[in-house]
Amino acid sequence: MTHAAVTQAPVTRAAETKSLLPDLENKAGRADPLASPLPGPLPGPLDDLAAAFEAFKETNDARLGQIEGRLSADVLTEEKLARIDAALDAARTRLDRISLDRARPPLGRIGGQAGGHGEPAAGEHKAAFDLYVRAGESAGLKRLEAKALSAGSGPDGGYLVPGSLERTVLARLGTISPIRSIAGVQQISGGQYKRAVAVGAPVTGWAAETAPRPQTDGPALSEIAFPAMELYAMPAATQTLLDDAVVDVDAWLAGEIETAFAEQEGVAFVTGNGVSRPRGFLSSDTVANAAWAPGKLGFVATGAAGAFPTTNPADVLFDLVYALRAGYRQNAGFVMNRRVQSAIRKFKDADGTYLWQPALAAGRPATLAGFPVTEAEAMPDLAAGSLSVAFGDFRRGYLVVDRTGLRVLRDPYSAKPYVLFYTTKRVGGGVQDFDAIKLLKFA
Repeated sequence: MTHAAVTQAPVTRAAETKSLLPDLENKAGRADPLASPLPGPLPGPLDDLAAAFEAFKETNDARLGQIEGRLSADVLTEEKLARIDAALDAARTRLDRISLDRARPPLGRIGGQAGGHGEPAAGEHKAAFDLYVRAGESAGLKRLEAKALSAGSGPDGGYLVPGSLERTVLARLGTISPIRSIAGVQQISGGQYKRAVAVGAPVTGWAAETAPRPQTDGPALSEIAFPAMELYAMPAATQTLLDDAVVDVDAWLAGEIETAFAEQEGVAFVTGNGVSRPRGFLSSDTVANAAWAPGKLGFVATGAAGAFPTTNPADVLFDLVYALRAGYRQNAGFVMNRRVQSAIRKFKDADGTYLWQPALAAGRPATLAGFPVTEAEAMPDLAAGSLSVAFGDFRRGYLVVDRTGLRVLRDPYSAKPYVLFYTTKRVGGGVQDFDAIKLLKFA
């Protein structure tokens, strides 16, 4: 396979210009804009990100010029580049937070207004749940779940939250859980989800309109099971907060549990071992991509332990991209953590253009070689033998399974004077198409 030469060496040495760093650092540390999100476009955060990236490119070009001229970079230039890199991350984080806050759907508007079609008792359920959360009165919920013939309800297992609240939590998780946001999602009503997959080539053939159809061998199929594991969070509130009629308890509970659930999912979907939690894609068996076999994820080695190659380091990224079949590349993207992304940010192509580019609009991801980058902090740092970069069509490659039903158990005794809300949901996950995801191994 032939690639265009990719190098870290600049074409010419960049001239030193006035640093943008102090202004960028001030913007990265200013007051949180989420207190008053702006409608419409976000020119401020986008401008901050663009300015940070321009300063980063200018300083990195100067650093590379020093390496070319003196065989080493100036220490001050290295420190300046590190500070701009941190400011660039801060500007990106700020833009992401604003975009996520604007993208979160309001309560009761997922799938129609509460009490709409398909949920005739939604208003009654919401009122009964509100009374249970505020005062611990469960008679209304017991009556409703008895009507629904719910076998799993009761004071030991908690009570089902209103459907509007459950849908809101799942919708918000889709915006803040990195792997869930790019993976396939399937809702189930049982304890696990099973699907059949072909382990060999598809049984197909060509035939003329009137020609006989020759008998073919039966397809070789295998079954993959995705069990739903229990995930829990335990937010706490004072009774004074719950007694305040102005407080929207649904919004409070959704806000408290969504972050906790997203953090746990973010780790499990990447490195989970499948024991009492979903199985992450990095816990799958791996094999060199040249010897790929169904049931294993193929990897491309960098040729350097714990690092990119010193010569043309970005070539391995193109090797990774083209290790994926063309049918998967159309909707593919990179997954890595912030520190690995920081190292890749310095790479250029033969024309001196940086491969990493910041988002062009709010809510859009950064891109690497034209493919979107998903930042998942559960991905490993660069180390010998680490699988620190993944590339693939995660919508087809990884499946998240949600069992319907979000339960809450009110506990006013264990942490007095606080009231605990033991909230549980059941979720599973695993690789469903092992040919859709490829890994970069630093070995």
